[in-house]
Amino acid sequence: MKREMLTTDFLERAVDLYDDVTGVVAHDGTEYTYAEVEDRVDRLAHALADLGVGRGDRVALLAPNTHYFIETLYATNRLGAVFVPMNYRLTPDELSYIVDDCEADVVVADYDYAGNVEPIREEVSAEHFVGYEADRIDGDWQDYETLLDEQPSTEPDYPELSEDEDASINYTSGTTGDPKGVVRTHRTEHWHALVLNQHMEIRDDDNYLWTLPMFHCNGWGHTYAITGTGGTHVCQRTFDPEGTLRRVREHDVSFMCGAPTVLNNLIQFYEDADGDVGMTGDRDVRIATAGSAPATATIETIEDEFDWRIIHIYGLTETAPIITTSNSPRRLAERGRELKVTQGSEVLCTDVRVVDEDGEDVPRDGGTIGEIVVRGNQVMDRYLGKPEETRRAFNDRIEGYFHTGDLATVDEDGMVAIQDRRKDIIISGGENISSIEVEDALYDHEDVSKAAVIPVPSEKWGETPKAVVVERPGASLTEDEVIDFVKDRLAGYKAPTSVDFVDDLPETATGKVQKYELRAKYWEDEERMVGEG
Repeated sequence: MKREMLTTDFLERAVDLYDDVTGVVAHDGTEYTYAEVEDRVDRLAHALADLGVGRGDRVALLAPNTHYFIETLYATNRLGAVFVPMNYRLTPDELSYIVDDCEADVVVADYDYAGNVEPIREEVSAEHFVGYEADRIDGDWQDYETLLDEQPSTEPDYPELSEDEDASINYTSGTTGDPKGVVRTHRTEHWHALVLNQHMEIRDDDNYLWTLPMFHCNGWGHTYAITGTGGTHVCQRTFDPEGTLRRVREHDVSFMCGAPTVLNNLIQFYEDADGDVGMTGDRDVRIATAGSAPATATIETIEDEFDWRIIHIYGLTETAPIITTSNSPRRLAERGRELKVTQGSEVLCTDVRVVDEDGEDVPRDGGTIGEIVVRGNQVMDRYLGKPEETRRAFNDRIEGYFHTGDLATVDEDGMVAIQDRRKDIIISGGENISSIEVEDALYDHEDVSKAAVIPVPSEKWGETPKAVVVERPGASLTEDEVIDFVKDRLAGYKAPTSVDFVDDLPETATGKVQKYELRAKYWEDEERMVGEG
C-alpha cells in the first residue's frame, strides 16, 4: 500500500510513543514533553487559522533556535500551509524581498530580531505580525503566548494532506542576484529526514543540542528527524562556546551540528581555559559538520582532546542538504582520519555523480575535476516563481540531475572532494555568501573602478570575504570606508573583513576576472584551497 509521506508524521509518532518524554528543552531551561509540545502546536494552529492561514498560505518566521520555531513549523505544516524560515542576520531590505517573494500572510518574529521587520511592515504583503514576547518589541505586534493562551486545547480540523504539497520554502543566499526560494514538498522533507536518521545515527535517547541555526534547511532536517525518533531538542538561542559546553554537561548532550567555525570557537575556548573545562556529560558526543571541511588539526583536537566524534557531510539548500557523508566506519578503518576532510560518498538512495562538460562521468582517479550533480528524493521540487532557473538547474550538463555548481574530484571509493566553486560562493562560519552580491555592492561606490571578492583563510570562520579593489584615478579609499560601505547595503556577515588595493585585476581576453589567480596567493600555505583554511 502507499501511504503519504508527510512532515507531520514525525510529531505524530513522537506523541504516540514518547508523549511523556521531554521533547524540547527551551533556552531558559523550561521542559516540554512531547504531549505538551503537541498541545502548544494545536493551539498555535488554532491561532493561525483565526488569522486566516489555510492550505497553501505562507507563514514566515524570524527566530533563533527556540522551542517556538519547532512549534511554528509543525503548526504551519499541519494546517497545510507553507513554512518559510528566514535568516535572522539579514537586513530589513533583504527580509522585505523574501516576505514579498513568498507572499507571506503572517510573519512571526522573535523580540531580538523583530526590529528588522518593523521598518518594512507597511511595504510587504503580510497582514499579520506575531511577536514572541511582544512587549519587548517596538510597534504593534500580537503576542505569541497570548494567542496560544486564548485557544482551546483541542485538535483543530486539520486537512488531509498530499505528500506532493509544498511544506517549506528555504531561501538561498542569492548567487547571481536575488535569493531564490527553494520549494520543498512534504515528500522531500520526509525522505531527507529518514536518510538523515540513518547516516547521523539518531536514536530515541539522543539529546540533541541546537548549535546549528534552525533556519538553515529547517535545521538540516533535524527538526523532523530528532522529533520523529523521540530524541530531545535542547535549544540554545545562538551559539556561544561557554553556553554550549555547559548545556553539553547539564543535559548530557550526545549529538549536535556545527560549521567548522563552531569547532574552532570551541577549541579556542578550551585552550583559553587550559583544558580545564568539562567537554561531555556521561555519554559520548558526536558532532556533524558541513560546508568547508575542518582542517586536519581541528579534527585532531576535537577527536583526541575533546573525545568527540566528527561526522562530515555535504549538501546544499536545494538538496535538504545531506547528499554525501564521510561517516563510513569501513572506509575510515581502511584509510584513516584523512577521509574526514573529503565530502564523502553518496548517502542512502541518492545518486551522486561528478561529470564533465559533456555530462559524462569523470574518471574515479581522485584528480580529474567535474561538477557534482545529484538525483534523489530529497532534492528540491523547484525554485519559487523561477521556472527557467529550475529547468537549467536540472538540465545543464545532464538531464534530470540537480547541478550543484561545485567542482570536485571522485576517487576509487566514490569519495567526493570539492576543489572549487563554480559560482564563487564563500562559506564563512557556515553562512553562504555570494561574491557576486558583494561585488555589486562595491560597484555602487563612485570611487571603485573594479572589484573582485574572494575567500581567504580565517582561523575563526574557516574562510572570510576579501575585497580586491581598483580605485578610480584620484581616489583615496581606506579599508574601513570600503567595509562600512558594504555593511550599509548588505547584512554585516557578507561584508569583506579585509581589503587589498591593487593597480589592476587579472582578466581573461573577454574581460572576466581570473579569481583563481587572486585566490592562489592567499591559499598557498594552506592544506586545501577552497574554504578550508
